[in-house]
Parts: sequence; structure tokens; C-alpha cells
Amino acid sequence: MPQPYTIIIGLEVHVQLQTQSKMFCACSTKFGAPPNTHTCPVCIGMPGVLPVMNGRAVELSVKAALALNCQIARFTKWDRKNYYYPDLPKGYQTSQYDLPLSSDGWLAIGDPKGEFEPKRIGIIRAHLEEDAGKSMHDELAGKGDSRIDLNRAGTPLLEIVSQPDLRSPAETKAYLSELKLLLNYLGVSDCNMQEGSLRVDANINLHIDEPQGRVATPIVEVKNMNSFRAVERAMTYEAQRLYEVWQETGKKLGEVPKSTRGWDETSQTTYLQREKEESSDYRYLPEPDLVPVTTTDAQVESVRAALGELPAALRSRLEQTYGITPYDSDVLVNQGRTLVEYYIEVADLLADGKLASNWIQQDVLRTLNEQQTAIEQFSLRPKQLAELIDKVRIEQLTTSRAREVFVEMLVGGKPLAETMQAMGIAAVDETALENLCREILAANPKVVAEVKEGKPKGLGQLIGQAKKKNPNVNPNRFRELCEQLIQEGRL
Repeated sequence: MPQPYTIIIGLEVHVQLQTQSKMFCACSTKFGAPPNTHTCPVCIGMPGVLPVMNGRAVELSVKAALALNCQIARFTKWDRKNYYYPDLPKGYQTSQYDLPLSSDGWLAIGDPKGEFEPKRIGIIRAHLEEDAGKSMHDELAGKGDSRIDLNRAGTPLLEIVSQPDLRSPAETKAYLSELKLLLNYLGVSDCNMQEGSLRVDANINLHIDEPQGRVATPIVEVKNMNSFRAVERAMTYEAQRLYEVWQETGKKLGEVPKSTRGWDETSQTTYLQREKEESSDYRYLPEPDLVPVTTTDAQVESVRAALGELPAALRSRLEQTYGITPYDSDVLVNQGRTLVEYYIEVADLLADGKLASNWIQQDVLRTLNEQQTAIEQFSLRPKQLAELIDKVRIEQLTTSRAREVFVEMLVGGKPLAETMQAMGIAAVDETALENLCREILAANPKVVAEVKEGKPKGLGQLIGQAKKKNPNVNPNRFRELCEQLIQEGRL
């Protein structure tokens, strides 16, 4: 049943840039250090200190913005975003307001499962800023105290603000997944949500068609979502809640203030946090301690030339070159560039992209997951895997038998030929196989009679007998040869 409303979603994604030092000082950005050990007078806002801009952060931001098809500003400046919060020691955040680093871009998303049509999601802006610290609230009953860790204060962030072009929770999850993949491929960020390297604020409201015309509900910003699946669930819940509130109050956009709600993963619901500030509430003013940032055409083009092949182009190349489906290319590309290179080498050696894709998805990825390791540490190199798969293709091994060899090669670390020899696997001579067929058919005259009557199904019952006499028999070839002998009367 179609929904009685259209969901409108725009995202603000904060991405921690993969730099070794903070945005305006030399303190480390490494995660996991004891609280308040990666701090200095600059990042904790002591009076009289002067910030120095991190050039690497600017470079990474330009790289991400170009990959997002944004226009790069040739002149951009820093601003102070003023607000009070315990983990913001300066009382303001150094950010960008009216002259952001980049703007007017887009990111294409699609769905191999076909839940929505491919589309472009507009990017309003992608600007640089510094992170605040982290508030840690004691969850033990009765204590009620909070502590502040300023290790994260001053960490460089790229805030990527999308147009409200997303129309469903599924599109929202797809956008975030594609954005994360793109940033990983670029080496801009590790996007680890558990460590706070990627954080999402989602703005959502509804457009409802009424007899008097289309109306929009008030906008709600949802925070505290620690996974893409949580974002998807939060959007699903909030859309239904907004519709119920609309039915109850009839309040439209502009009639009530924008509000911020948190996501409770345990109850799978949102809860009110506060009314949302507008830009005027932050009292933006130019940052007097930092000079503007300028970029030249040559600098921008140098970064553009170094982008490399991005995920969307890589998927297209795999589909066109190796004949695999969009779903298969999506699975492979999502595993990262190194695994794609592994796949390409196997596919080229086999000259069979689909067979290589099947084995890598079903066996290699399963093994990597079980071993909790990466493809770089996988002991079976592309040439060894291609040799094994080729045995299946030329019917010297069945798929199930080849999987047994696959496991033994991983455990023993020996080449294919030695592993097969140790397992007692040897190719069955055609003459020996023909003699075996005659022997078994002679002992099963009923099956022979059925085949002569055009009922070859019974041959499947004989495969087990053949495997008992010789485990190396290829079932398909055994069956083909038995039927051939019967039809040609050569028993």
C-alpha cells in the first residue's frame, strides 16, 4: 500500500580527515589515547594562542570535493561559530560559513536489488571545520557526573551537506554507503563510525498532499545514530511519527521551531533533545587569527589528476570487461580496491569473470570473514586460486571436491598438485572410466532398460556406486559416458 506522504531527507555528514595532526595544532589525532593526553594550549583554547592551519587537511578536503563533483572555491575563509557547550573549550568552533571550500556537487547512488531507481543526490557544500571534544556521562546509578575528553577537540572535519533529495530510508542508507566507500577509496578518511570518524545528522520532514494542496511538516534533525542501519531505522520511525503528529496537530513547516531528536537504539525510537538553532543564533564572524585559503587552477587540476579510478567507474569497468552483474560488481567493489585487484588477476588468468566472481564471493570472502583477516594476508594467491578453479571448469574436479582442496591448500600451504596428491585425488583415465561404467551398468540392468525407454533419470542413482569404487570419478562425465554407452549399444 503506498504511503500517504513523501519523505524528504537531507544529510549532514561529518567526516574526520585522515591526518596525523589536528586542524590548527600539532597534536596527534590517533584514536584510543588516554583522555586529555593529545592536547595543547591551542586545541584547549588557552588565551593568547595562535592557530596554524593544517595544509594536508585542505588537500584531502579538495580531493573529496572533486570526487563529489563540487566546485572548488578559489578563495575561502575561516569563521567563528559561537556557541557554548562543555566540550568546546574556546566557546566557539572554527568553521566556514558564507565562503565554504566547495559547493554545488552531486553523488550518484543506485540499488542493485532494484528497490529504487538510480539517481543523483545534490551536494550543497563541503566545508572544513574543527571537531569539539567528547562528553562522557557516568551511567552508574546514583553518580550522575560527567567528564570531558578533549583529545578529539581540534580534529579536522569535512562536513558534507546534501540537498534534501533523498526520498526513503533505503536511499539514505545507499547514499551513506556510497559516500563512505568513495572516501575510503580516496584515502580521505577511515570512516569508522565506532571511533567517531564519521557521524551523521539527518534532517527529515514530510510532504503531504491535501485537498487544498501540498503541505510540508516541520523539519526534525535526528542525531546519535551509530550505524547506517540505525540511520535507516531512525528515518523509518521518524517518518511515521511525523505523520502521526501531523494528523494530531496539523502543524505545518514554519509554524513550530525546528527540533533536534536523538535516536535510542534500545527502544528503536527518537526522543526530543532541544529546539534547533538557526544560523543567526551562532553569531558567525570572520576568524581574525587565520588568513583566507586560496587555491589555483593548477593546484586543483593536480589533485584531480591524482584521484584514480573511483567506485562508480570501477563497477562499470568490471561489468563491461568481465560480464558480471551489477550486484556482483557492487559486492566486489565494496570490499575495497585491493580485493578488486585480486579478482581482476584471477578473472584474467581464467578468462572467466563470472566463475572468478562466484568463487571470490562464496569462498574467499567467507574465509576472510572467518579468519578476521584482509585479502593482503590471504595465503592463496590469485594464480593458485585460478589453477584450482580451472580444474572445475575442465571437469577434473567437482565444485564440492574443489572446495575440499581449497581448504587443504589454506591449511597446508602447499601447491595445488601436491595438495591433490596428498588427498589421493588423481585424474581418471577415460578408458578406466569407460570400464567402470560398463561394470556398474552390467550390475543394474533395470536402469539400462529405463534409459533405452528415454528415462535417463535413473543414472543419477549409479553415481554413488561409482564414487565408492573410485572417489576421483567426475559425476557429470560418468553419467554422460554411461548414457552414451547405452544409446550406442556398446555395453
